[in-house]
Amino acid sequence: MDAQMKKGMLESCVLSMLLKGDSYGYLLIQQVSALMPISESTLYPVLRRLEAAGSLTVYSREHNGRLRKYYAITENGKQQIHAFLKEWETVNRVYAFIKDAAKEETHE
Repeated sequence: MDAQMKKGMLESCVLSMLLKGDSYGYLLIQQVSALMPISESTLYPVLRRLEAAGSLTVYSREHNGRLRKYYAITENGKQQIHAFLKEWETVNRVYAFIKDAAKEETHE
C-alpha cells in the first residue's frame, strides 16, 4: 500500500478511535492493530503529528500511581475524519473503475 495513503488511513483510524472516547497509547495500539499492523514506533509519531496539527489534545491523569498520557480528539480532528471520508469516496470510484477495467481485460 502506498505510504501516503497508509499514513492518512492510520491517522483517520486513530482519530476515529478517539471519537469513542479519550484513550492512551497502549490501548490505541491494541485497537488499531485489530485493523492494521501498528507498533509503538509508528503510533507515537502519528500522535505527535496529530497534536501539532491541532487534531487532538493531550493531558495526563494518574493511573496506578503513575501519570498516563491521554489523547482526546478536537473539532479539527473531527473535520479531518470527514475530509478523509469525502476523499475516500473518490478513491472508491477510482478503485471500482480500475477493478471493472481489469475484469473486462481478463474476459477479452
